[in-house]
Parts: sequence; C-alpha cells; structure tokens
Amino acid sequence: MPSKKMLVAGWEWVSPRARNAALALLLGSVVAHAQTAQGTFGALPENMTPMGMFWNADIVVKVVMIGLVVASVLTWTILLAKIVELWFARQSLARAQGSLAGARSFAEASDAAKGASGHVAMLIGAAESELRRSPDLRDIDGIKERITARFERIEAGVGRHMMRATGILATIGATSPFVGLFGAVWGIMNSFIGIEKLHTTNLAVVAPGIAEALLATAIGLAAAIPAVVIYNALARAITHYSALFANASVEILTLISRDLRQRPAVVQPGSVEWRGPAAVPAE
Repeated sequence: MPSKKMLVAGWEWVSPRARNAALALLLGSVVAHAQTAQGTFGALPENMTPMGMFWNADIVVKVVMIGLVVASVLTWTILLAKIVELWFARQSLARAQGSLAGARSFAEASDAAKGASGHVAMLIGAAESELRRSPDLRDIDGIKERITARFERIEAGVGRHMMRATGILATIGATSPFVGLFGAVWGIMNSFIGIEKLHTTNLAVVAPGIAEALLATAIGLAAAIPAVVIYNALARAITHYSALFANASVEILTLISRDLRQRPAVVQPGSVEWRGPAAVPAE
C-alpha cells in the first residue's frame, strides 16, 4: 500500500492542468451530490401535512383512515342525539313526578301524568289494565305483585330503549385503535417494500410509509378515546334516568295501594268498575 510520502511525491509529478481537471471533477461531484440531497430532503416537508400524507398513502391505508373518520363523526352525532333525547325525557319525567307527588289518588294523578311523560303513561296504562282485569280487588297483595311485575318489565324496556346506539360507541372505542394499528402496519410494510425495491434506506424512501402509518394510528386514537369517554358518560346519565323512572313507578304503586286500602272491605267481583279510591256501580 503506498505511503503518504509516495502519494505526495506522485501528486507532484502530475501536471498542473491534470491537477486542475481532477479537482474540478471532484468539486463538481460534491456539488451535484449536495444539490441532489438538498432537493430530496427539501421536498419532504411539502408532503408532511396531514392531507399530503393522506393523498400519498396506499389505498388500503386511505380506506382505513376514511373509516376511522366516519366512525368519529358517528360518535359525535350519537352524542348530540342522546343529549337531546335525555334532556327531553328528564324534563317530561320531572313534570310527571310532580303530578304524582301532588296527587291524592291514582285517578287524580293518571291523567296529568299521562300527558306529561310517555314513559310514565306506559306505567299508568299497565296499572289500569291490571286493575280492570283483576276479578277481586280485595286481593291487594296479589294486585300489587302483578303490577310490580309489569312495572319491572316496562322499566327494563325503557332502559333498553334509552341505551339504543350506545353499543356503537362501545364498538368504536374497542376497535378503532386496532383498525388504526392495521393501517400503521400496512404503511410500515410499504416502507420496507420501498427499501427492498430501491436498495436504499434514504429518508425519501421510508418517510412516506412511516408518515401514513403514524397518521393512521393518530386517527384511530382520535376516534377511540372520545367514543369511550362518551359511552361512559351516557351510561351514567341513562342509569340516573332509570333510577328516577323507578321512583315514578314506586309513586304510582303507592297511590294504587293507598286507594285499594281505602275501598270497602267486601266488593263483589264484576259489580264495580275501577274509578279510583271509591267504588262506582257499573251501569
């Protein structure tokens, strides 16, 4: 291997014209490489915006992103719809409870409560139906048990009705991170494919795949986190409403029990028609 002194001595024997040509060629190569690197890395920030990363993403990753955005829009739509539904339901229930609390008999409370709340109207309708169908109004315990059983079914049905669409939130919250992870894996896979095709680890080759992978992951988390928070908040609000609705059923059952206790001790089945606390002869 030639020593440093030999290289210096050999360089001195080269003519000045050859030296200048070699230096010019070396300098031109360095400048061209610098310009290429500057052009390559200078173009990257233009495509690093979210929209740029989306449009440059693979078709599979685009579908994942669009699906996650639709899921996020659906989450906020359900939130607005359930807020309006719960607000009107609670206002109606509050008016019905006020009518029940101020009534002295079931007959006095039924008309006002029916008009105030549709859910309370279901309870009153079930109680009136059972009172009409009961052959012996002296069987107070039996009547109360049957009415209570009807009320329990109605309360369960109302609870299911109020929980409508919240299952979609649970599904979005549970699956969105994994859907975003699928998009991330697909984007990273595209980066490795680019490395294999071009046989280089240049940032311009791997950056697009990594960028779309990170964007898919971010959108997945942005869809999942609000869905989980909103689902828990709505579940608590609906549970509170169900408790208030149960209180209304207790108020109705209390009025019926009080009315039945105040009736005469002996009532012939079929000889009276239920009108409240007093027995009115049937025509």
